[in-house]
Amino acid sequence: MSRTTSTATVTTDRPSRYGKQLVNHLGRHQGGEWSEESDSGWIVLGAGRTEVTCADGALELRLDGDADDMPGLEDVVGRHLVRFGAKDELVVRWIRADSTPGTEQGVSAPPTD
Repeated sequence: MSRTTSTATVTTDRPSRYGKQLVNHLGRHQGGEWSEESDSGWIVLGAGRTEVTCADGALELRLDGDADDMPGLEDVVGRHLVRFGAKDELVVRWIRADSTPGTEQGVSAPPTD
C-alpha cells in the first residue's frame, strides 16, 4: 500500500477548544496527546496518524496514512469534529496530497428539484 496525506483547514473562532476535544476523544482508543503549550496534538487511528494544529481562526488537520484507507480516516476525524462543533456548524473539506478533493463532513446535501 502507498502512503499519502490529506489536509483540511477548518474555520472556527475556537480552534483550541475543538482541537483538544478531538485529540482527547479519538486519542483514547489508540493513542493521542494534546499540548497546551504548543496548541497542537496528534492522534493515532489504525495505520493512520493525524496532526492537529491551531492557527488564527482555524484548526488545521493533517492526516498521514495508506491511500486506500484515506477516505475512512478522513470521515472518522471529520465526523467527530463536526459533531463536536455542531453549534458552530463546522465544515471539514479534505484535500489530498495530489491536490484532488477528499471527503467532506458537515456539508448539507444540495437541494433536489
